[in-house]
Amino acid sequence: MRKFCLAAVFLLAFVSGGWAQFDKGEPVKWKSQITELEQGLYEVAVTAKIEEGWHTYGLGPYDGGPNPTILTVSGTGVELVGEPYIKQGGRKEMDPTFGMEIDLVENGDVLAQKIRITPQATGKISVVVEYQACTNGSCVAPQEAEMSLGIPESALEGKSGSGGSLWGFILEAIAWGLVALLTPCVFPMIPMTVSFFLKQNEKNPGKGKFLASLYGICIVLIYTIPIAVIILLTYLIGGGNLAADIFNWLATSWINVIFFLIFVIFALSFFGAFEIVLPSSVVNKADSKSNRGGIIGVFFMALTLVLVSFSCTGPIVGSAIIKSMQGEIMTPILVMLVFSIVFAIPFTIFAFAPSLLKKLPKSGGWLNSVKVVLGFVELALGMKFLSVADQTYHWGILDREVYLAFWIVIAGLLGMYLIGKLRFKYDSPSDHVGVGRLILGIICFAFMVYMIPGMWGAPLKALSGYLPPIQTQDFVVAHTSGSATGTYQMGAPSVSSAMNIPDRKYSDKLHLPHGLVGYFTFDEALKASKEQGKPIFFDFTGHGCVNCREMEARVWSDPEVLEMLRNDFVICSLYGDDKMEVLPEDYLELEDGKVLKGMGKINSRFVMEKFSANAQPFYLVLDSDGNPLVEPKGYDLNVDNYVAFLKKGLDAYGRR
Repeated sequence: MRKFCLAAVFLLAFVSGGWAQFDKGEPVKWKSQITELEQGLYEVAVTAKIEEGWHTYGLGPYDGGPNPTILTVSGTGVELVGEPYIKQGGRKEMDPTFGMEIDLVENGDVLAQKIRITPQATGKISVVVEYQACTNGSCVAPQEAEMSLGIPESALEGKSGSGGSLWGFILEAIAWGLVALLTPCVFPMIPMTVSFFLKQNEKNPGKGKFLASLYGICIVLIYTIPIAVIILLTYLIGGGNLAADIFNWLATSWINVIFFLIFVIFALSFFGAFEIVLPSSVVNKADSKSNRGGIIGVFFMALTLVLVSFSCTGPIVGSAIIKSMQGEIMTPILVMLVFSIVFAIPFTIFAFAPSLLKKLPKSGGWLNSVKVVLGFVELALGMKFLSVADQTYHWGILDREVYLAFWIVIAGLLGMYLIGKLRFKYDSPSDHVGVGRLILGIICFAFMVYMIPGMWGAPLKALSGYLPPIQTQDFVVAHTSGSATGTYQMGAPSVSSAMNIPDRKYSDKLHLPHGLVGYFTFDEALKASKEQGKPIFFDFTGHGCVNCREMEARVWSDPEVLEMLRNDFVICSLYGDDKMEVLPEDYLELEDGKVLKGMGKINSRFVMEKFSANAQPFYLVLDSDGNPLVEPKGYDLNVDNYVAFLKKGLDAYGRR
């Protein structure tokens, strides 16, 4: 009752003061910055600039007291480490109004929050400070300051070293751009370009070089702007969350079946079954306007190149964009930009110096061979998309050995094609095999032989990120893992280990790799942890997560890691992209009355609210009440680091 009366008095002070007015504007301003504490760990700090005589309150909470200052840091790929804290200042004072000791944040004081930036980080880091400024018993209405920070370069450099990384996409885009130049729709366009700019150079050499530069820029813009507009409009209209949700949906939903079919169509086109071409009226109209000369003529010359070469570049561009859109927002734009730059550079160079044309090889049957090889590559890459949909919906049509069987056959057929034992419709006859084709054929056959043991459960670590998880394998050879005790099957949980575990929800469709047995609901894991007296190894994963599969194949398979996971922890794996409908008792009702029934949506919501994380993989060691014992761990293929992470968690649990 006393606290209620004091609060009422405090409220009357607001009313009688009519909210304090200021001649100098807002009494409080905030400035944010980010600094790296150690590799992967950063500190976001906000510094208060407060007028003399004014203050805000500390981070609280203050039960029955004033409004605390709230610091919120968020962003795609940003993981919070611990709680916000007062880094500098925060003078404590006994407040007679509320009868409690309160932290006062004054001019120059600093609040901070530690974060980790994962390889999936994109966009900006959002920093929001909610506060209330007071002076001499008078306060203004609660305010909110919003700031944003860019992702540090050091985090981007770390990002480039991970699987499915930004640099990986860039290198892939460069490769696609170079390959596109060697296709039969593009390569013959180079002489046409040279003849166009040869005329321009004869009239005015200086202007000719300017137009050549403009030509390359136009090619880049024509390829990049459409995809950028579509993505950015989605981002601006619906915000970052909507855009991220759309791309995450693209990454794991049934739409992957359509992507798979697109890749198959692209492959058949490259094999010569048909051509993917734009309407001739569109191409002819652009070509007619390219004869005008000047800047307009150069633009339409570039547009004509893009349109005419579409039957060869369309599948390549589509493949690159579809792959890069797996959970990303800005990456597709960057991929398209890099691809178009690489694609445009040779045309620009030959436009600058037409005499270089004499050094190019003549067009011929070798160009069709490039298309056919690309067809095999498209066919193999398309399998990944069907596999993702198959796993998230539990169709069971593309288990690991079936997937491998397709890849083995594709690699073998490609090898036969390269050594001349297989020919397609538009291939030129040849009575010998060149050294280059022979070497490529040997590589294909070697790759085929490498994959064959995988049909019986070999881990194939080099391909772990691209294959279905090994627990989907229907038949495996018993495997003994180093110092890990006992022999176990790598595909399904061993009978002996499963006998001691009661029925676990959803274990009929979800399994852990390497014969490990765990839980797929958080509540069951908590109960088991309390009963067994073991900490929880928390694994936030996904069927479509390439990095998760690499971690399981390269790190979890280590004997020391595997032994600890099997014997010292209760494992809880939550899938963030599974489309299975959970049991009614596991439905999640939101504040707006909406009910979530899909496992992936429920798990993603839970992990975000409890651990402020949305990246995969995301690993934690928890106590039996579900509280983190150590800082979280993400994608890291260093086994020693992972062992240290697990041991640190065990030590922390033992001290509780």
